[in-house]
Amino acid sequence: MGEPRRPDRVAEAIRAEVATFLAEGAKDPRLKAFVTVTGVDVTRDLRHANVFVSLMGDEADRKSTIEGLGSVASFLRSRLGKSLRLRSAPEIHFKTDESVARASRIEHLLAQIRDEREQREAAPVTGDTSSATSGASSDD
Repeated sequence: MGEPRRPDRVAEAIRAEVATFLAEGAKDPRLKAFVTVTGVDVTRDLRHANVFVSLMGDEADRKSTIEGLGSVASFLRSRLGKSLRLRSAPEIHFKTDESVARASRIEHLLAQIRDEREQREAAPVTGDTSSATSGASSDD
């Protein structure tokens, strides 16, 4: 009965292990962008693991980093096999997770809209203000 959840447990263990590996400073000069492991999907047979990463940096750094991650995948696979005590460690595939960048872009656009709205509401309306002022002075 616990078997259906095994891929989930293995995926979480892989996520933690990959995050630790990257935090300890993986030794590949191509790893230039800031990397966050956002999730891991493991096939039911535990042979493949898609590791989703969010990359912060310019386009060149992100491209270099994904190449570097691809080259450390086999080292990571052997490390996972030992640390997780798996008979056969899953093959690691790194995939970029654009959801964080997309969410950041949406948040930025919403902030722009909010700022523009606040500026419009704070700006005095010249036509209404002058007529109200002149009307008040004519009543006096």
